[in-house]
Amino acid sequence: MNIDRLQEKLEILADAAKYDVSCSSSGGNRKNKNGGLGNSHASGICHSYTEDGRCVSLLKILLTNHCIYDCAYCVSRKSNDIKRAAFTVEEVVDLTINFYRRNFIEGLFLSSGIFTDSDTTMERLVRVAKKLRTEHKFNGYIHLKSIPGSSDEIMREAGLYADRLSVNLEIPTEKGLKLLAPDKSHSEMIKPMTYVKNELILYKEERKIFKKVPKFAPAGQSTQMIVGATDETDLKIIKVADHFYQNFNMKRVYYSGYVPMLEDSRLPSIHSQVPMLRENRLYQADWLMRFYGFQADEILDKSNPFLDLEVDPKLAWALRHLDQFPINVNSASKEMILRIPGVGTKSVRKILMARKFQKLTLEHLVKIGVAINRAKYFIEFESHNVFSNLIDHQNLRKIILNSTKSKFQSPFSEQLTLF
Repeated sequence: MNIDRLQEKLEILADAAKYDVSCSSSGGNRKNKNGGLGNSHASGICHSYTEDGRCVSLLKILLTNHCIYDCAYCVSRKSNDIKRAAFTVEEVVDLTINFYRRNFIEGLFLSSGIFTDSDTTMERLVRVAKKLRTEHKFNGYIHLKSIPGSSDEIMREAGLYADRLSVNLEIPTEKGLKLLAPDKSHSEMIKPMTYVKNELILYKEERKIFKKVPKFAPAGQSTQMIVGATDETDLKIIKVADHFYQNFNMKRVYYSGYVPMLEDSRLPSIHSQVPMLRENRLYQADWLMRFYGFQADEILDKSNPFLDLEVDPKLAWALRHLDQFPINVNSASKEMILRIPGVGTKSVRKILMARKFQKLTLEHLVKIGVAINRAKYFIEFESHNVFSNLIDHQNLRKIILNSTKSKFQSPFSEQLTLF
């Protein structure tokens, strides 16, 4: 084995993979048995994350950065003059096992450019997962990036060996995709998503009848959209995400701020900034839809098509709906308490439990963990709350901003170096 060449391949293909952010392993549940290697617990593998949320504890690589497509936003596009490399199936398997034994990683995130066609590429990805599972008894986390256009037979085999499958939607709208990647279509991307969704439902039903049904993609499927490469509004982006959550049993939708790398008249200037704050706000809006009971058209509407970059989406919603506040935390429903700025899902559970035993005050909420710097203006108790008197103040937004220190910091960080 040529170690120098292998290290060069790793540097090239790990660097090319860093633009894909959808590598979380939460939801995996593959226990070690029969003296196998690794263990993917139900609560998810222990990860280290960069400040912008990117996972760095998986061996995150491309099988190859050769590609038949010429997507304007992709560093691996065929017209880009870059170093090209490709791993063999055996090389990826050996790297995964060796890095796991050296405690560098807890699993594998494997994507790829397209060799000659979708099935050829996907078949090699599946061979990696199959070899790890069957020959090396590897029970760690495996995430395979599904290749649009792959056959149902290959997708089924992928689901039997991988913990999670994902197909990147890439650009939120068909119009934007045709502008930047004319050889691709959303229909090709949605086909494998539909197949995985149907298989997940089928296997779930079969497990109710048969005890020994094999697992099929136990951590579900996810997708990713690039933000800022085209001119879609935030309203359009979160509506697309909501559609996939509702209709494809999507585990996660990831948002990746476009990183200017290539000169192209169809793309933003190469000197433009990565929209990391916008990406962060989209994740917050996504959380509101998934865990806080918000509908996409509540968070934004046609008169407010972009998320407020100064305040988080829940606070922005509250400031537009001051008529629904203040909310009495001792008597309000769970649904309404979830809408109070600064009150998270864990805090809501604690509030509902604690108020069974006593009337809560501002001091109690501080101990529970509520972000009082925002919440105090939107809540009331049986006793007087002087802060809620400001609910109709014309400068309430400014008052809150002056008393709130943003947690958002510079997100730029390099991907984990394995050597």
